[in-house]
Amino acid sequence: MSKEVVEVPILSEGVRKVGVPLSMVTRANGFVFVSGTPPFNMESGGFVKGDIEVQTEACLRALQHCLESAGTSLDKVVMVRIYAANAGFYGAINRVYARFFPENPPSRTFVPVASWPMEFDIEIECIAVA
Repeated sequence: MSKEVVEVPILSEGVRKVGVPLSMVTRANGFVFVSGTPPFNMESGGFVKGDIEVQTEACLRALQHCLESAGTSLDKVVMVRIYAANAGFYGAINRVYARFFPENPPSRTFVPVASWPMEFDIEIECIAVA
């Protein structure tokens, strides 16, 4: 099995700038793995500020961009993990999430976490078929 790191325009560079040692997207064995994706601004590579719905939308748009950079799409996602700084965000996150996965949504796990060392409240990761 070989692995390939996929360069994601704007976002891969943004991750390097903040010094986090990870690849945004890795392709291996017929799957695409997208790292935990915070609410990235797709133009600047910085973070989107706003309430949890604004942040969720930004995360999912960034996730979509990562998948497309790897030659796949949201339709091919098989597993999602959502990490949120407050379990009380669950309903608001679901409202936004349902717009991105309106039919046959992938398997999913929701994980409340304490916090991140940066200013955002949510991170979303996924696995998709290549």
